[in-house]
Amino acid sequence: MADVKQKPFITIGRQLITPLLAIATAMLITVPIIGFTLNWDWAKVAVTYGGLLDGALFKQYAFANTLVSAIPLMFTGLALALGFRTGVFNIGASGQFLMGATCAVFVGYAIPLPPLIHPLVALIAGAIGGGLWGAIPGFLKARFGSHEVINTIMLNYLAFFLQDWLVKNPMKDPSPTIVRTPEILATAIIPRFYDRLHWGLAIALMAAYGVGWLLSKTTFGFELRTVGSSPEAARYAGMKIGRLTVLSLTLSGALAGLGGAVQILGVDRAMPVLYSSDYGFDAIPVALLGQNQPIGVLLAAVLFGALRNGSDVMQLRSGGAVSKEVIFIVQAVILLFVAAPAIVRWIYRLKLPKSQLETAPLTRGWG
Repeated sequence: MADVKQKPFITIGRQLITPLLAIATAMLITVPIIGFTLNWDWAKVAVTYGGLLDGALFKQYAFANTLVSAIPLMFTGLALALGFRTGVFNIGASGQFLMGATCAVFVGYAIPLPPLIHPLVALIAGAIGGGLWGAIPGFLKARFGSHEVINTIMLNYLAFFLQDWLVKNPMKDPSPTIVRTPEILATAIIPRFYDRLHWGLAIALMAAYGVGWLLSKTTFGFELRTVGSSPEAARYAGMKIGRLTVLSLTLSGALAGLGGAVQILGVDRAMPVLYSSDYGFDAIPVALLGQNQPIGVLLAAVLFGALRNGSDVMQLRSGGAVSKEVIFIVQAVILLFVAAPAIVRWIYRLKLPKSQLETAPLTRGWG
């Protein structure tokens, strides 16, 4: 009986070992880079890494700020994980995030509503905006067979230019010196409960639970996963692959758009030109590092939020010698190792468990 009870923990441990080794190896690779920058003064190297930890976890309000940085990554990471699990590679989370934020900020400043209803309507508008932006490449793939990678990348640029035009013209606030939209009304703000940490965290946790429940507990989720892992079997079973593809990208876009709405309503409260949409690209390593599982995505988002939040203190502790952009090297190496886990297994001489010999493809290729 004891062996039976231990099997789930053994399985979880095997699933975690590659991501954990990828993180540790990425951090180790940056050690000689920082050491060279600091003239191999290992005391300064230790202080620099200590600044990273302090800025991410240990300073006052550091962990709360880490969670604030992680919240948009939770939404976009869940969006990409949902797409990966259903066999589509959604590179358009940046544009969907941007469209969700644009719809939410418009509802937030232009449509007066009661306090509790206002943020809810703005969040729904953001999810609809992102979902519609995701449905476009889904329809093109289902109807014409065009690959979602090309379509979603192109739609990212369309979203950037559309947002830029909207903020500079019909949505521009005439009073500030900087070009931005008006601030959202006080009734639309997502309230904070600890320093800058807002209730968008609870929304992200509910979204993660919803994605997990959808994929594992519902017939619709089973159909989505079947189309992702074996489209031939899905077609043989009578599933409508085109419709499921459109719905998959629509749901993925809605999650990304909801993340943009939460970021606007909870943190930024107005939208400038060139609004940050890096969250969509950073979501790729977040989803892969989290093994496309909702809990894993949440933890990976917190890790990347910690790296973002701690990088400023790291640069300060190094006296400006170490740029905070070194964190992007860590993220890139993590992505490399997680996208190609055979490298990690080769470095550490790990054997692939039999249960992982046959896995669902990340995407189904071209055409």
